[in-house]
Amino acid sequence: MRLDKFVCDALGVTRREATQLLRSGDVTVNEVKKKSGSFQVTDDCVVEWQDRVLKRIGPRYIMLHKPEGFVCSHEDGHNQTAFVLLDEVKMADLHFAGRLDVDTTGLLLITDDGQWSHRITSPKHKCEKTYRVWLDDAIQPDYAQKLAEGVELRNEREPTKPAVMEIVDESQNELLLTITEGKYHQVKRMFAALGNKVERLHRERIGKIVLDESLDLGEYRYLTQEEVESIWN
Repeated sequence: MRLDKFVCDALGVTRREATQLLRSGDVTVNEVKKKSGSFQVTDDCVVEWQDRVLKRIGPRYIMLHKPEGFVCSHEDGHNQTAFVLLDEVKMADLHFAGRLDVDTTGLLLITDDGQWSHRITSPKHKCEKTYRVWLDDAIQPDYAQKLAEGVELRNEREPTKPAVMEIVDESQNELLLTITEGKYHQVKRMFAALGNKVERLHRERIGKIVLDESLDLGEYRYLTQEEVESIWN
């Protein structure tokens, strides 16, 4: 690919703007300044602009360790959107593949690939999501069976799909819950239906994609090819 086209795609600029950036001498390929837009970029080239490694836009698959206090939308009148945590171009093209509540932390997947995100969010594909849950009150002995059978939620026609519960620390009312749906406030509503309240909620896994432990709150990275393809398996 021509270098000027690569810069256009990576920064979301016009061909004229890309030409100006190249003439400024701020663009390097494998640490060598390149001013010619006709230079051919291959897969093994590392293209940088002002010491920032450029990646060609689309499709993008991002894993974000979401902190509390951020909403999963492009705009919100009260809280900051999780998009402010990303240093990306063409932000309007990105969307969340499964949202998290403002006070929920953990794995958040962001992409511009609609078919890929549909595979995650569509109930018919039964994509598993695992949450670490801390409850206000004690975990009752019948919770696992009731969750496996499905619980009735207010304003829902059908009970929830079978869920799997695993106790992590009974003294801390801590457990893991795996569901295959994504109803509004689902985990909180499920435990409310059992007469308990979720004190804290953290998503650890979507399908085979597990939150990278090396990511601090607010940090993100691109998914590996294996992680991206796992959603289709």
